[in-house]
Amino acid sequence: MALNLNKNLKLYYSIKEVAEMFDLNESTLRYWETEFPYLKPKTSGPAKVRQYTEKDIEQIRLIHNLVKVRGFKLAAAKKIINSNRDGADRTADMIQRLTSVREDLQALKRQLDGLQ
Repeated sequence: MALNLNKNLKLYYSIKEVAEMFDLNESTLRYWETEFPYLKPKTSGPAKVRQYTEKDIEQIRLIHNLVKVRGFKLAAAKKIINSNRDGADRTADMIQRLTSVREDLQALKRQLDGLQ
């Protein structure tokens, strides 16, 4: 069996790390946890420190796409997720891929501009 070097070895992320990933306030993530019942990060210790898994981050990515990127209100985002979860997931994945391609193309353009 080959060693997978691209595999993310981190199991849990702090609320601060997740907030930075999506350029959100930590309070926004805590609020989303109250609004979206399937978004429940693991809590540990007496201080109830939140620990987000990759699955939690995917849920946040979907909510972020609907609310912050596409501009839906929270009620509309909940309705979309509840009625067409697979379609919303695919749309969020596609937007993430397109954003990544755009960043790669911009980096390539900067490299080409540097050659001239």
